[in-house]
Amino acid sequence: MSDAPTSPNTEAQTRVRFSPRRVWTLAMATVTQLVRMKILAFLVVFCLLAVGAGFAFSVINPEQQLNLLKSVTLGSLQIFSIVIGVVSTALLLPKDMEDRTLYTILSKPVPRFDYLLGKLIGVLLLIGGGLIVMDAVLSLILWLRQSMLFEDAVARMQMEKLDSPEAVAQVREIVARQGLTWNLHWAVWAIFLKATVVTTVALLLSSIASSTLFTIVITFCITIIGHGEALIREFFFQPNLSGMASRAATLVLAVICPDLAQFDIVDSVVSGEIVPWGAVYDMTGIAALYVTVYLFVTHLLFVEKEL
Repeated sequence: MSDAPTSPNTEAQTRVRFSPRRVWTLAMATVTQLVRMKILAFLVVFCLLAVGAGFAFSVINPEQQLNLLKSVTLGSLQIFSIVIGVVSTALLLPKDMEDRTLYTILSKPVPRFDYLLGKLIGVLLLIGGGLIVMDAVLSLILWLRQSMLFEDAVARMQMEKLDSPEAVAQVREIVARQGLTWNLHWAVWAIFLKATVVTTVALLLSSIASSTLFTIVITFCITIIGHGEALIREFFFQPNLSGMASRAATLVLAVICPDLAQFDIVDSVVSGEIVPWGAVYDMTGIAALYVTVYLFVTHLLFVEKEL
């Protein structure tokens, strides 16, 4: 009785099966590639400068000082996490093709989905790492700054003979509300989610575009539109379309351009408002849905692309 020969097609399918280890290897190689491009250093240096700018303004009111520090730093993190995600993603695929790295990887064979997912995770690891570092730095500075401002405010009140227990307790409550709270970390998480969605959009465009500049420009245009979808619905859809048509147009717009305003909680955090857990869950679920859909479409397009 002879052993049945193994089918070559079966072996090929086994070799190209989805592999989390392979994806992780590609992700770490992407992180290394981006670090060599000085992407992370640029993000950290700029954010440190932004933190310094938060201390550069002399404001007497402790609440204004803390608001200014959070506003400048979180705004800078928001802008540059998106910039780093878009630029890095737009450069990766063309650079891999130029260096012939893409052809070497896909000839292993490596499934194209593994390649795309590894690249995306690599970029997100870089962005997430930078945000974690800056979150820690900002938390430390904010904690030190709120302690200094509280002591300065109490000392000023003592000089003016206004340091009643009620007044001191009020200042303490204001500084604590505007200082270091969990809301700060939720704001950083929302920034990461928004950057994740925009980066996935950039990956989709990069997989079909032949120009890096085209990918960057169109992604930024989609980002701008995504922040203004509420205005588009209010001024264009609702007055000019019926209820059913307006909802259909809103759905189409939300699919083409992600509604990034759903991740905008930075202003609420800066003003000292409490971010509920439900809002965090909603943001995370919406981001996961966007990433899943865009990554699926990217895979469909990239599979058909001739390399």
